[in-house]
Amino acid sequence: MTSWVGRSAVEIAAAVREKRATPREVVAEHLDRIARLDGRVGAFRRVRAEAALAEADELAARDDLAELPLAGVPLAVKDNLDVRGESKRNGSAATPDTPAAADHVTVARLRAAGAVVIGLTNVPELCVFGTTDGVHGITRNPWDLTRTAGGSSGGSAAAVAAGMAPIALGNDGMGSLRIPAANCGLLTLKPGYGVLPAGIGGGDWFGMSENGPLATTVADARLMCALLAGSERRWPSRVPPTGMRKVAVSLRSPLLGVTVTAPFRAAVREAAGVLIKAGHQVRRADPPYPASLATTSLTHWTAAVAVDAEGLDPRLLDRRTRTQAAIGRRFLKGVRASTARDTLRRRLEPFFAEHDVLLTPALARRSPAAEPWHERSWLRNAAVNSACSPLSPPWNLTGWPAVSVPFGVLPSGAPCAVQLAGLPGSEQELLDVAAEFERLRPWRRTAPLD
Repeated sequence: MTSWVGRSAVEIAAAVREKRATPREVVAEHLDRIARLDGRVGAFRRVRAEAALAEADELAARDDLAELPLAGVPLAVKDNLDVRGESKRNGSAATPDTPAAADHVTVARLRAAGAVVIGLTNVPELCVFGTTDGVHGITRNPWDLTRTAGGSSGGSAAAVAAGMAPIALGNDGMGSLRIPAANCGLLTLKPGYGVLPAGIGGGDWFGMSENGPLATTVADARLMCALLAGSERRWPSRVPPTGMRKVAVSLRSPLLGVTVTAPFRAAVREAAGVLIKAGHQVRRADPPYPASLATTSLTHWTAAVAVDAEGLDPRLLDRRTRTQAAIGRRFLKGVRASTARDTLRRRLEPFFAEHDVLLTPALARRSPAAEPWHERSWLRNAAVNSACSPLSPPWNLTGWPAVSVPFGVLPSGAPCAVQLAGLPGSEQELLDVAAEFERLRPWRRTAPLD
């Protein structure tokens, strides 16, 4: 019997369209894997076992099954996006346990393409932090169960890395796609502003938060993005490779006082070597990050959470979340009137006029231990998050695209990763470079949990 676990979404959908597999067979195999492994990983808050099988059977009866690009593909959805008939808890005891009346637009578009939602994945409370733990449990990195999967899309990343779903939906407000993708050995894209539908929380974190894919292959990520774009704004057709690209390589942390550890520096150097051999023009060059970047990141990050916490009972929130929201309320008025993000864009634009792509480490160090960080102080959480992921925030503040690509392994055996960033509209170009890494330095796609 053919196993569909560990296969890409493109492979699974082709098999279902060609009747080499049924939607029920594919979904049932992934549900069985969840039942066997998720007690160790903690990826899901809610598994839709009966509902997913029923939806798989309905899908099999559709007249257009042979035309669906995601026919029968199991999909994990981050628990801050509406799934019809399911509650959206956003990692908190303070949110209402009320079933959603309709799917979020991203969920609806993937379902229309044939995907079957198998569950809602764990997040830290209000998707604030870079570790996924809270009232719904601790989510672990399937490659190293002693470490957190990262956050805030940690459950979605862990589900895909563990082979419990071939693809997942997540979102990224200060690295929330790229951090867990880097930890868990996945490919992800944080698109630029307005490329894909957002609609996340109270105002999309001032437009900094974007929905995006978590996948094991570039092809799956491309397909998800094309489907998510829908008719609002067509995802541009893949641009044929243009030959040599000008690639800037930077090992510098954008946040003063935070250093990048040796394994992540080594990964970037090796990745630069791969691009040189592939014919690209590669040189060391640091973006002109302003010294004020840490302050801008802090004020926007905390103020965004103050907005999302409005109307929630503070007595039901974690201590770290209450503190975050209280700090953010002090900055809220200033952030709404701030021009700091425009200033940052103007400062970085000349750099990208000289370079097509920026290559950096995805993280500064390995992820923290898988522990109840939600029981600890806000200051301790903020310090740990900043030390691990200082390279994510600039691209949320600018609203420009960034990709995390698996590259190499850490001394522990867990995946390492690099980040690619570019100007608005460079999503396809960044994915083209990621595809070169995938071809020249392929990565292991599923953690060996069995």
